[in-house]
Amino acid sequence: MAAFQPGNATGTIVAKSFGEQRKPILCIFRSTIHFTVLPMRQLVQRIAVLSLVVIVSQSRADDLDEFIRKQMQKRHIPGLSIAIIQDGKISKATGYGFIDKKGSAPVTPSTLFQAGSVSKSVAAVGALHLTEEGKVALDDDVNAKLKTWKVPANEFTKEKKVTLRGLLSHTTGLTVHGFPGYEVGAPLPTVSQILDGEPPANTPAVRVDFVPGTRWRYSGGGYTVVQQLITDVTGQSFPQFMQTTVLGPLAMTESTYQQPLPVDKAKATATGHSGDRDLIKGRWHIYPEMAAAGLWTTPSDLARFAMGIQNALAGKSGAVLSKQMARQMLTDQKDNDGLGVFLEGEGSTMRFGHNGRDEGFDALMTAGAETGQGVIIMINANDNSRMLGHIVDEVARKYHWAGYSTTKPAKRGAVAVEAKKLTAYEGRYELYNNRMITFVATQGRLFTLVDGFNDEEFVPETTTRLASADRDAYLLFTPNAKGEITELVWKNGKEERKIPRIGPLFHAPRSTTDPDPARTHKIESALQAMAQGGKAMADVPGVTPGARKDFMQGAGAEIGSLAFVSAETVKGRGIERHEGQVDQILTYKFGSTTAPHYALVYLTSDGLVTDYDVVKK
Repeated sequence: MAAFQPGNATGTIVAKSFGEQRKPILCIFRSTIHFTVLPMRQLVQRIAVLSLVVIVSQSRADDLDEFIRKQMQKRHIPGLSIAIIQDGKISKATGYGFIDKKGSAPVTPSTLFQAGSVSKSVAAVGALHLTEEGKVALDDDVNAKLKTWKVPANEFTKEKKVTLRGLLSHTTGLTVHGFPGYEVGAPLPTVSQILDGEPPANTPAVRVDFVPGTRWRYSGGGYTVVQQLITDVTGQSFPQFMQTTVLGPLAMTESTYQQPLPVDKAKATATGHSGDRDLIKGRWHIYPEMAAAGLWTTPSDLARFAMGIQNALAGKSGAVLSKQMARQMLTDQKDNDGLGVFLEGEGSTMRFGHNGRDEGFDALMTAGAETGQGVIIMINANDNSRMLGHIVDEVARKYHWAGYSTTKPAKRGAVAVEAKKLTAYEGRYELYNNRMITFVATQGRLFTLVDGFNDEEFVPETTTRLASADRDAYLLFTPNAKGEITELVWKNGKEERKIPRIGPLFHAPRSTTDPDPARTHKIESALQAMAQGGKAMADVPGVTPGARKDFMQGAGAEIGSLAFVSAETVKGRGIERHEGQVDQILTYKFGSTTAPHYALVYLTSDGLVTDYDVVKK
């Protein structure tokens, strides 16, 4: 598993019938109104063209609406909001579904969602505005401006210092990937307590652990330093500064960085849902790490933000940043990361954007730097499938995005395969190091299982080869000499390789007698430390060096007591987790009897824990 998992102006043309030979047609150019008298034939032709434009535009919208609704139904998403940028304007802003799975109220374009890490992009513009005012410099040591808290010096900062450019581009070596937030009503830490990892902060201290500028690593902790920097330099609260400097000037009227939310704003929010689609306790979490994860907003407001960057790059008046600063923001600093945004493509069709996740909310923003196009999608659930990407692809197809490569999957011809054979293909496989993919057999097909729901469909073209219904991807299964499936061949585009099988799915397995209770006790301690990170992870015995390093930031929710289910030897399959070769996988059951979960614990040949996964099936 990953070490931390915690993101309407619609024009309508109305054609009227005309019963006389000549009628004036109203044409509006800029702000001048002209009346032109046309012959009847030309008049009918123009009405026909206008009507065709309406029909095509409406068809495009209706097709997209239907596509989105099907995606939501497939993934059990309670609510979704979208804004589409076309020709430098918001061409579509629509809400789908409801603010919660109870159907309490419909999602509208004005419904507020948490933006997760998209908050970083907006915060970056605020910081860059300060540099243009000469109050901070991109390449100076930030400790020269920090007052309330300073980046602790250590052996990594002797030669290279932490700079604003490095903070905005994730290249400073600062730790803490992301933040889980705080339940409503829980004690909230100050920014200094967060940065030092002091109670009631629920994440480790933010510290430099490699030489700044030498490599890229995502750091929400770095953006929390940016938040403190802005507060120290301006003397304003972070929400007030952002309101005055960015949100207000860009007409992001629904948005706020205020944490907790004011009562009037709280009434307009969606409710978050977990990956299991359970309601988040208290409806959402509170994020005092505002620059990193604290923005409440709408897709329309984020569209205005994206258009603000597009306008700045074009040198248009009224932008928050100058053309030169916008160009710097959209310049690759390292690994396709600009200043606050990720970059894709190049030249006139380059796109900038960010995705985001808070507890119960996901978001995605992508926009063309020069094309005047883009899309922002926000949902009130944590969804680990490719759904948001599918919707972006569909928008790009419908709106003919320049330089965006999309392919429509070919129709697959299916052959009948007996259920027993398909069931033998079920199970978990190691797609990449530390990343698992799960397949389940249903109605003559294999599906990937994501968040407990069937997702990508694979159609049997032969009894051993299955093709994706979504993309150019294939699975090839070949039993070993014992008739067992221990691996499959994965082909995705030009990529082709073998991926090892981790183990089977669970169909209501029962706990059995634990052959080694002492080992289980040590594993419980290890998993608890891996969830907590920090000092607990540094001190716990029985884990690999790679796991100790990668879990220092904590993995989130703790598991509790374990009940032994099974053990499987996987030596020689090539499964590697956090730099440790996996020799054995132990399965444990935990949680309630009505809604059990299972922990897959990965052990090396010397019995050290090198990773774990939590699954429901």
